[in-house]
Amino acid sequence: MNNEHSTIAAISTAQGEGGIGVIRISGEEAITVADQIFQNINGKRLCNMKGYTAAFGKVIADGEEIDEAVALVFRAPHSYTGENVVELSCHGGIYLTRQVLRAALEAGAVPAQAGEFTKRAFLNGKIDLTEAESVMDLISAKSRSAARSALYVKEGALRRRISGIKDDLLSLTAHLSAWADYPEEDIADVNDEMIFDVCDKAIDSLKNLLSTYDSGQAVKQGIDTVIAGRPNVGKSTLMNLLSGYEKSIVTEIPGTTRDVVEDTVLVGDVILRLSDTAGLRDTEDAVEKIGVDRARQRLSQCGLLLAVFDNSRQLDEEDFELLEMSREVPTIAIINKTDLDGQLDTNKIKEKISNIIFVSAAKGEGREAIIQAVEQIAGTQQLNPSEGILSNERQRNNVKNALTSVEEAKNALSMGMTYDAVTVSLEDAISELLEMTGEKTSDEVIDRVFHNFCVGK
Repeated sequence: MNNEHSTIAAISTAQGEGGIGVIRISGEEAITVADQIFQNINGKRLCNMKGYTAAFGKVIADGEEIDEAVALVFRAPHSYTGENVVELSCHGGIYLTRQVLRAALEAGAVPAQAGEFTKRAFLNGKIDLTEAESVMDLISAKSRSAARSALYVKEGALRRRISGIKDDLLSLTAHLSAWADYPEEDIADVNDEMIFDVCDKAIDSLKNLLSTYDSGQAVKQGIDTVIAGRPNVGKSTLMNLLSGYEKSIVTEIPGTTRDVVEDTVLVGDVILRLSDTAGLRDTEDAVEKIGVDRARQRLSQCGLLLAVFDNSRQLDEEDFELLEMSREVPTIAIINKTDLDGQLDTNKIKEKISNIIFVSAAKGEGREAIIQAVEQIAGTQQLNPSEGILSNERQRNNVKNALTSVEEAKNALSMGMTYDAVTVSLEDAISELLEMTGEKTSDEVIDRVFHNFCVGK
C-alpha cells in the first residue's frame, strides 16, 4: 500500500506492559484525526494549539472512554517527520495501545509501514540517508560506544565528512567543465597539479573513512570470538571471567565441555560473541568427538581467536595444532594459570602469535589485560566516533566505489588522457557519495534502507 500522501499512525513504543504507550500520528490531517478521538480536559481543541505544546485529556471511541492520555502537538515543518504530528501517550499495555491505534485508524489515519515515520523525515529533508540509518543503530545499540557512534551519525557527523569530500570534487569538476565549455570566458586555467592535489586529498579522506568500518562493526555488531585450547586449560573459567557469571561448567575432568557454549559480553568498547568450545584432542567418546569437530569448525570461521595455553604444563600436540590454526585468524594467546609453577615454553608461542596475555582466570586476574588486547586488535583504541564512521555495508560500498573512481581519475591524468576522461571518473565518484547520503538515489535503495525498520519508527 502506498501511504505517501496519507496520514499515518502506529504504536511507537515497544508492545508490552509498561508505564506509558505512545501512538504517533503524522500527516497533513494528523491534528484533525487526533481531534476526533481526543477530548482535552479544558475543552480546547488540538487544532487551536501551537506546536510543541501538550494537553491532558481522554481518548474517546464510539462515545466510550478508552483511557486517559497526554497529547503532544507538533506542527509542520518543525516535527520529526516534517509534517503535522500528534503523539498520544496513554497507559502502557498491549490492549490499551491497540485500542487507541484502532480509534486513530477509524478516524481516518492509515497504518504506518515499517520505518515510515523516519522515511518521511528523509523525504521531507529533515535528515539524510546516513542519519536515517543511524536511528535503527541507536535503537539496537548494545554498548555505550555503539550508542555514541550512532548518535554522532544521527547528528550529522558522517554527512559533514562526506560533504567535505563531495564539495571538493564538485568544485573541481565544475571548474573543469567551465574551462572546457567556455574557453572565451575569463576562467582560471586548469593544470594537472591542481587536479592531482584535489584527487590526493579525496583519496586520503576516503581511505581514512574506509578504515573506520571494521572497528565500527566491532563496536556495533561485535566480533565472533572463539575460546579454544586443549582440555582443562581453563577455557570455561576464562569464559566465566569474561561473562561475569558461571556460564560454563568448570570441573577438573577433561572433556567437560562437549558442545559449544555461547554468550555475548562487552569487553571494553567491543562486543564479543563468545563461543566456549570443547577441548581440542583426539577422543574415542562419540559425543565429545562431535564437540571437538564443531570447535575446529568454529575456529576456522571466527573473527577473533582466544587461544588458551596452560602455564603449568609443557606444550603438547593439541597446543601445536592450535598454534598452526591461529595463523588463519586474528589471535590473542592467553597464558592461563600463572598462579602455578611455569612449565610452558612461551617462546614457541611468540613465534606464531604476537599478542600474548598472562592471566589467572581461576583467581579472576587478567581481565583488564584482555580488554586492552581486544581493543587493540579490533582497532577501537584509535576510533573517534565523533568524526563520523561508516555503519553498514551499503555505506562502505559507496565509499569504496567513490575511492575507485577518484583513483581512476588520477590514473587517467597520469596516462595523459584528456580532462574530459578525468571529469567522467570524478562525476562517478560524486554520484556514489550523493547516493550514500540519499541526495541522488533510486527508490529501490531507499526502500531497502527502511525495509528493516520497526513499525512506529
